[in-house]
Amino acid sequence: MPCAREILDEDGWLHTGDVGEILPNGTLRIIDRKKNIFKLSQGEYIAPEKIEAVCCASAYVAQTWVYGDSLQSSIVAVVVPDASTLQTWAKENGRPSLALEELCRDAAIVRMIHEDIVKTARARQLLSFEIPRAVHLEPEPFSVENNLLTPTFKLKRTEARDRYREHIDRLYQQLAKRA
Repeated sequence: MPCAREILDEDGWLHTGDVGEILPNGTLRIIDRKKNIFKLSQGEYIAPEKIEAVCCASAYVAQTWVYGDSLQSSIVAVVVPDASTLQTWAKENGRPSLALEELCRDAAIVRMIHEDIVKTARARQLLSFEIPRAVHLEPEPFSVENNLLTPTFKLKRTEARDRYREHIDRLYQQLAKRA
């Protein structure tokens, strides 16, 4: 257990490892953990938990994991779609017999969900570099059983990176082709 002088600095600030912002009304909002923040190639810092929360505000998104690194100028995301919302959409749009796995591989559905995430992110006033430029749809939810969540249901970012490395690389390759 750290002693008080290791946690409190000389000005009396408590160092918890959280990153926050002061809102106009003077309250503090926690937006991420210091250890989760990363920098993109152009020098912009990304707070992934903030972006993941915004992405999950899309009706089509149940879970998301945002990834980026210092060699890339944009972020990408692995998205677990909300199964019931997606199945309802599929029935209404002539794809009622497709399983969730097939829906997640459908390029038109990937594009539709990505566009909804972008619309949601803009409505929530994310900056352009905070909006995922590409997404991979994953039918299997993140869970403790598949080792992507801790017992307290926090995302294991290193394990997610290792598990989705091929998808991340493919997304960045697709973005490079578009540029």
